[in-house]
Amino acid sequence: MPHRWKPNVTVAAVIEREGRFLLVEETTTDGLKLNNPAGHLDPGESPQDACAREVLEETAHDFMPEALIGVYLNRFIKTRTGDDLTYMRFAFAGRLGTHHAWRALDSGIVRTVWLSLDEIRACPERHRSPLMLRCIEDYLAGQRHPLALVHTDASVLQVGAPAWGGPR
Repeated sequence: MPHRWKPNVTVAAVIEREGRFLLVEETTTDGLKLNNPAGHLDPGESPQDACAREVLEETAHDFMPEALIGVYLNRFIKTRTGDDLTYMRFAFAGRLGTHHAWRALDSGIVRTVWLSLDEIRACPERHRSPLMLRCIEDYLAGQRHPLALVHTDASVLQVGAPAWGGPR
């Protein structure tokens, strides 16, 4: 059987407070870029749990997803290697919780910043992904879907469980 194409599944949080959005400034091969707190879905976790984990790792804040903003596909060609990648992003809105000042930020994260929509729009060259602004704009447009739309079967959460070969 030929190699089957699969997108990279990621999660992102849109966190707004008083008209400003919590973003991370991170080191990339293309320089310092801005992004929503975001990252890859890991084995054994739901997208909601992955989002809470990524926010904690990248901002040192607890986060509770409360709504799905949307599911997005983006194709990206790495400038350094020419790798052709597709990302499927689950973006969540939610409640920011306790800040754990003692926590170190994830590798590559330089700092967190709170920016207004105008400030974000003013620097598109600093956006790590075009999905960052799109997710924020969808959030501002009122897109909120129940978390129940993202169902994670219990088999995903079972460590070391054998793969089920049935219909997907």
